[in-house]
Amino acid sequence: MTSSLAHFLAFNPISATDWINALGNFAVLGVCAIIFAETGLMIGFFMPGDSLLFIAGLLTLSGKASAGVTNTHHLSLPLLLVAVPICAVAGAQLGHYLGARFGRPLFDKPESRLFKREYVEKAEGVFNQYGETKAVVLARFIPVVRTFMNPVAGVLEMPAKKFFVANLIGGVIWADGVLLLGRLASNVISADKVDKYIIPITLVIVLLSLLPIFFEWRKTKKAKAAATTAGYPAADQDSVASSGRHRGR
Repeated sequence: MTSSLAHFLAFNPISATDWINALGNFAVLGVCAIIFAETGLMIGFFMPGDSLLFIAGLLTLSGKASAGVTNTHHLSLPLLLVAVPICAVAGAQLGHYLGARFGRPLFDKPESRLFKREYVEKAEGVFNQYGETKAVVLARFIPVVRTFMNPVAGVLEMPAKKFFVANLIGGVIWADGVLLLGRLASNVISADKVDKYIIPITLVIVLLSLLPIFFEWRKTKKAKAAATTAGYPAADQDSVASSGRHRGR
């Protein structure tokens, strides 16, 4: 009992390895539930997303282990590739529904460790900057933003059908993409060297997640520069830079 208490007290809810170890034989079900909560419930923003999927993908190859992972249960890659995107999409749909149903009052709550208004403002900023469809897809690759983007899209009255299409595209690319990266790493890296490479690989995942944002920023910057060269008034530059985004709405 003392050992169980020690494990409980040492459990870190933002650690993907702690979750994998705690879930044991129910790891696949647990991964699906965590992804649903992270994308559908505003209190789930602190849960691991990218790292959890990566380690789950790593464990789909029998005999593999990851840094700090004591769970030796083999995870089914086909099952994960089907079940995780479904839960990711379903969670986001719930978030959109809650935003559309309750509106702004959904965010009218005192700040706490589990809720900060800056999270909502950041998600709303991405939504307004990139347009509805791009924002929902891109948000999948930005921790915290992917949690709050869905209710924000509902509050800002993004049509349910349009949201579903963007949600489906983003959810499948993100979930299956990170899972397959983990599986690819399990094929390339020998078991005795996983501990050495897990941190650099995680950093690469984060950098890859930021690439879409970088490309969008670069595109907007070039559009503004072109507008300046063409002699548009400064006040019109943002309109010119975002014209492509509005046509895509």
